[in-house]
Amino acid sequence: MNRIKQGLKNRWNILLIAGIYFWAKTILAYYIDFSLGVEGWIQTAILWINPIATMLLLFSSFLYIKKLKPALIVLWLADLLNTLVLYINIIYYREFTDFVTIKSILGFSKVSEGISGSSLALMRIHDIFYWLDIFLLLAGIIYLFVKKVDITSKPVKKTAAVAVSIFSVLFFTVNLSVSEANRPQLLQRTFDRNYLVKYLGLDTFTAVDGFNTAKANEVRANASSGDINDVLNYTKSHYAAPDESKFGIAKNRNIIVLHLESFQQFLINMKVDGQEVTPFLNSLYNDDQQTLSFDNFFNQVGQGKTSDAENMLETSTYGLPQGSLFTQLGSDNTFQAAPAILNQTEGYSSAVFHGNVGSFWNREDVYKNLGYQNFFDKSYFSSDDETLGYGILDKDLLRESVSHLEHLQQPFYTKFLTVTNHTPYLTDNSNFDFPSLNTGDEVVDNYVRTAHYLDQSLEQFFTYLKASGIYQKSIFMIYGDHYGISDTNNPDLAETLGKDKASWDSYDNAMLQRVPLMFHIPGYTGGGVQHQYGGEIDVLPTLLHLVGVDTKNYVQFGSDLLSENHDQVVAFRNGDFVTPQYTELGGKTYDTNTGELIDSQAAGIETEIQNEQQNVKKELELSDKLNEENLLRFYTPEGFTAVDPKSYNYKNLDQQNEDKEKQLGAKSTSIFSENNDQTTINLYPTDNSTEE
Repeated sequence: MNRIKQGLKNRWNILLIAGIYFWAKTILAYYIDFSLGVEGWIQTAILWINPIATMLLLFSSFLYIKKLKPALIVLWLADLLNTLVLYINIIYYREFTDFVTIKSILGFSKVSEGISGSSLALMRIHDIFYWLDIFLLLAGIIYLFVKKVDITSKPVKKTAAVAVSIFSVLFFTVNLSVSEANRPQLLQRTFDRNYLVKYLGLDTFTAVDGFNTAKANEVRANASSGDINDVLNYTKSHYAAPDESKFGIAKNRNIIVLHLESFQQFLINMKVDGQEVTPFLNSLYNDDQQTLSFDNFFNQVGQGKTSDAENMLETSTYGLPQGSLFTQLGSDNTFQAAPAILNQTEGYSSAVFHGNVGSFWNREDVYKNLGYQNFFDKSYFSSDDETLGYGILDKDLLRESVSHLEHLQQPFYTKFLTVTNHTPYLTDNSNFDFPSLNTGDEVVDNYVRTAHYLDQSLEQFFTYLKASGIYQKSIFMIYGDHYGISDTNNPDLAETLGKDKASWDSYDNAMLQRVPLMFHIPGYTGGGVQHQYGGEIDVLPTLLHLVGVDTKNYVQFGSDLLSENHDQVVAFRNGDFVTPQYTELGGKTYDTNTGELIDSQAAGIETEIQNEQQNVKKELELSDKLNEENLLRFYTPEGFTAVDPKSYNYKNLDQQNEDKEKQLGAKSTSIFSENNDQTTINLYPTDNSTEE
């Protein structure tokens, strides 16, 4: 006890111990939990010193407090604040392979309502180290107060405290200068959060992000009608006219979008212990008559993940550089989205089916702005349904959706959001009858089991659609929304995919961003696997052209995948990109086909790469400008009417649709009406009666 008392008398010892411990846990996170891509001794040195300046500035605040006990409380609060920033980023990175932004934090309540137990699954045993100093320091403070231990500690002179604060600022200046020398225009590269953390640390990244968020809000308030001209010029010049042989081949058909949660391309045709992981989806994908499949189709999501994928599908604009567009801007923004376009041009009704709460990703507000007439969330399904992870199990969701689907007026545009195949890929023995992988990584091992369950769910759904007559007059758009296995876990997939785990790199991560895309059109005979490169930004113009709606006058950043003028440069949200020839990742150029690093200057392609990089940057910036400033409020295409979200009410939807049927009488086009006012629910198969 005497030694502790002696130690507490010296403020410098306390600052040194607390500072070294926090520095150590930050470095641990850098190497164990983050993947920062550090190269060379300069970047290594910068990485090791970048936590010091901001940590010292915050921790030195306790030097200004004269009395020891209040001073220790100030130090504990500073340590707690820094640890919270660190640990929240650790958990977030394990899930999203990205860092938390202010927009992510502000929109957290809209996301967290739909999350069940995922955060616990992301914790690791070494996380104890991140919190040990917090609990020990708190225990010490409580002991001093409870036992009323009187320790006389000589306060630090104010000049000395000020000197420490000034030193921390100077140290940061040196850190920034060396970083700028190693990576010029560092603070302008805010689209790449890895760079900011690697060079300047988490605290600085958070501060820079906060400043940029405030600045963006100001820009939004000051936007004017003339600001959309650059966007219009770009999207019109980027328009790709449809292939005449495919334009309108699915005209007037029902559109059924199957949003496959966390489903990656490598699952297609994959086998485990001789069994196909997704035999039903494989049958659709490999149907070279009725299905247009794409094997070089990439997800392009950012921090918004599923909501980013939905946004690109519905609007052909990118998600935000930080946070989720749905949660941050979706309640207020003006959109030119698929449900409104299809309703106004072709008379489509529209609906979304989702087995989670309506507030998850702010959908209950955003869908109204997109023009969705119906949104059947968890409240419309039975309370007896099994839930696991992020919502109702997919078999229950799809089966129960039938009772709502059959009352929609045809043609309808519907989207089904599956959720069972979602991290942390929870399984049980009663619902998941497929063998797991044996990589030793539980997330990776169970991923194939939940994917197989999803496949079984879809097979049952299609069996019903065929029996009810819906299948023959529909087009199915099936896609994976984003990666299921994060960059952190990807190396554990290496052996399964025939790769070497030891040599796994950024190129391998980029190639795993492929997700499946299929347009299945019953009765069509011109299908087959398409090899052109594209991304989720291209889905909407492709779909609209297939159903006979020209996209020329709409603001869309994607281009028709089936057009001979389709742009095959696929932009990732962080500014990297992939083309059929080259893949650009963090300033490195790879041969897309072989994965080999290329010296762009020696290969004579440096100018080409730079031009593509500038085009990608321009496209992302213009999309951000459009969304962040809400510029579509200033532009309405001829023949299109801006959506009024007040027109939609997602309460008592079944009654609304039944009233519509009665109002239309013999003119009603619903499945229920076509079936002589008899339900089709009895046509839905059980687990034992799906088609072979």
